[in-house]
Amino acid sequence: MDKNLPDASATNRKLVVLSLGLLCILQAALNISLRLALYSSDAPDYDAVIRNLTEERDQLKRKLNTFDSSDAPDHDAVIRNLTEERDQLKRKLNTFDSSDAPDYDAVIRTLTEERDQLKRKLNIFDHYTQEGWRYFRSSFYFISSVKKSWGDSRDNCLQKGADLVIINSKEENEFTRQFRRLFWIGLTDTETEGTWKWVDGTLLSTTTSYWHPGEPNSYFSTNEDCGETKFNEVEDNWNDEKCHWQKFWICEKMVA
Repeated sequence: MDKNLPDASATNRKLVVLSLGLLCILQAALNISLRLALYSSDAPDYDAVIRNLTEERDQLKRKLNTFDSSDAPDHDAVIRNLTEERDQLKRKLNTFDSSDAPDYDAVIRTLTEERDQLKRKLNIFDHYTQEGWRYFRSSFYFISSVKKSWGDSRDNCLQKGADLVIINSKEENEFTRQFRRLFWIGLTDTETEGTWKWVDGTLLSTTTSYWHPGEPNSYFSTNEDCGETKFNEVEDNWNDEKCHWQKFWICEKMVA
């Protein structure tokens, strides 16, 4: 054998190695092509999904903002919380590092949950407003159109999943004054004379007490054990009255 001729087995080994290398390159190219094809045809347009969810979420928020716009010029706690959540989400989206791909699934999941929560809140608002309730600072209020005793008025509120109104602030008292009627409120001293409690069992605070001058007075030593709004032309408009008298009333239902 001519020593200058190449070894056939060595040549074959080189050809095998070269073939395997070419196969690896072709496989890698095929994988890349398949991925690009799949991405272009099946991959969701994340930017469009996020944009649509954000627009839907903001539309729902604007609808919620329209509730009680005339009665509560200050944003209520519910709307403030929703606005803060929205702004936090926007800040998160704006602070993504350009070198790091955002977790689109997590962003979409968060937006979807927020949208669905807004839908649930809006459904609650629609339900109560259609039944004639008024909204003010995280609570709905039902203004009766007939008269009942204090006890029957409270029973009516309880049947509605609410209770007689508990007035916790000057702003809420101003809200009730605007209706210009004599209303039962959720205040009574039937348990202990002179110890006024709200229907939830809390004691009346002197800082949120709006008795008219000279009230409560149990007029002529009669048992006036139930609270009402009466002197609505002035800020201090509360009065104590006999619980069996027939009057309008205000129910209150807080919104989580």
